Amino acid sequence: MAPTPAEVYVGLRGQVLGLPAVEVAGLPDDKQLLAAVMDMGLGDAVATLVGVADGSTSMYFSTGGGVIGAGQHEHVRAATERWLEVCIGAAEQFVPVVDPQLPERGTIQFLLVTRVGLAHVLAREDELGPEHPLWRVYAAAQDVITQVRLAEQATPR
Repeated sequence: MAPTPAEVYVGLRGQVLGLPAVEVAGLPDDKQLLAAVMDMGLGDAVATLVGVADGSTSMYFSTGGGVIGAGQHEHVRAATERWLEVCIGAAEQFVPVVDPQLPERGTIQFLLVTRVGLAHVLAREDELGPEHPLWRVYAAAQDVITQVRLAEQATPR
């Protein structure tokens, strides 16, 4: 029996959250941030953006669908690199977490996947304006989403 979209989603999200236990190919040992994740609570669904330090970038939905492998596009890869750099600059706002749950509607969860484990921070999406301490992290993630969408539009079907 084929897995449900929700099962596929949980599996993909679990892979990135499990990165501290595996090596990311070609990543120097001094790189502490392996990946950044943004989970967005959208009512009955969650959208997840993933940016990995090797340039891999994906966006997928708990209801099914998404984009995997968007990091093959240079603009997406560059936006992901900027997002990771902004996350490093905001790392003091994150707290360690072992088993991050999916956010509720209207809540954004940012996760850092590091060599020593996971850290997260939650924010209400309607509060994420330019004065919010996580604004730069959110804006950089939104830029990645924009680049993923542009790359998808430019890809012949």
